[in-house]
Amino acid sequence: MNRCQFVADHRAFYGVKRLCQVLGIARSTFYYWQATASVRTARLAADARTTARIRAVHAASDGTYGVPRITAELRERGEAINHKKVARLMKTAGLTGLRLRRPRRTTVADPAAAKVPDLLGRDFTAEEINTKYVGDITYLPVGGGKFCYLATVIDLASRRLAGWAIADHMRSELVVDALAAAERTRGSLAGAIMHTDHGAQYCSRSFAAACRRAGVIQSMGAIGSSTDNAAAESWNATMKRETLQGRKSWSNEREARLELFRWLHRYNTVRRHTRLGHRSPNAYEHALDRASTTLAQAA
Repeated sequence: MNRCQFVADHRAFYGVKRLCQVLGIARSTFYYWQATASVRTARLAADARTTARIRAVHAASDGTYGVPRITAELRERGEAINHKKVARLMKTAGLTGLRLRRPRRTTVADPAAAKVPDLLGRDFTAEEINTKYVGDITYLPVGGGKFCYLATVIDLASRRLAGWAIADHMRSELVVDALAAAERTRGSLAGAIMHTDHGAQYCSRSFAAACRRAGVIQSMGAIGSSTDNAAAESWNATMKRETLQGRKSWSNEREARLELFRWLHRYNTVRRHTRLGHRSPNAYEHALDRASTTLAQAA
C-alpha cells in the first residue's frame, strides 16, 4: 500500500504527524499527495480508457501487435500518444506482441540447374510497385507430422502479397501457380524482376518458362545463403508467428487454409508494416497512386 494512503486511512486514530514519523515521510509530502488526489484520479481514469483502446487494437490484431503498431493505430485514430506511454500501459495490462521464431529450412538446391544472376544484391527496396518481387516456399505444419506448403510473390516496393498458392506438395507447379496469381493481380508483370533462392522448384524448366511467358526477369541469390532472400524469409517468419501464435501446428489442412486465407487478406488490407510508415501494403499503394495522380495533374 502507498504510505500516503496509509496515513490518510489511519490519521483519525494516530494523527498525521505521528504516522509520518513512523513511516519516514515528510508531512509536506503527505499534504501534497492529498492536494493532488483529484489529478491522480483523473489520470488513472484516463489511463484506464486508453488501456481499453489498446486492448481493443491488440485483440483486433489477434494479439500480434506490439508497441510500435499499436501506437501508430491510435495516432491514426486521432489520439496524441507517446510510444512510451503505450509501452507502460501494455506492461501494466500484461499485453505483448509476438516475437520471431527460428524458421525451418525448405530450400533444396538443384546443383545441375542453370545459373541465374543475382540482380538485387541484397537490396530489398524498390522505388515503384510492380518492378521487383521476391518469392519463397514455406512449410505449414498441419498435425500428424504432415505439411502443406505456401508459395509467395511479394512486391518489394509495397510489401504487398501479390500472389500465392497452397498445396500439399513442393513440386514446381506450386511456384508457377503463385506467379500466375501475381500476374492476375497486377494485370502484367512484364519487365519485373523475380528474385528467389536456388530451390529446385525455382530452378525448374516449368518456372523458367512461366517467367518468360510473363516477361519476368529471374534473379537468384547465392546457394545456401538465406540473407540473399531475407525479405521473403522475414515475411515467412511473420506469417508463422502471427497465425500459429505459439502452437506447433494447425489441427488439419482445412483449418490451416482458412486461417491463412484470413490472415493473408488482413496482411494486405489492414496489417501495419514498419517499413511502410505503419501503413498496410494496400494503403501504401493507394497513397502512391494519389501522389502520382497529383503530380500528373500539376504537370
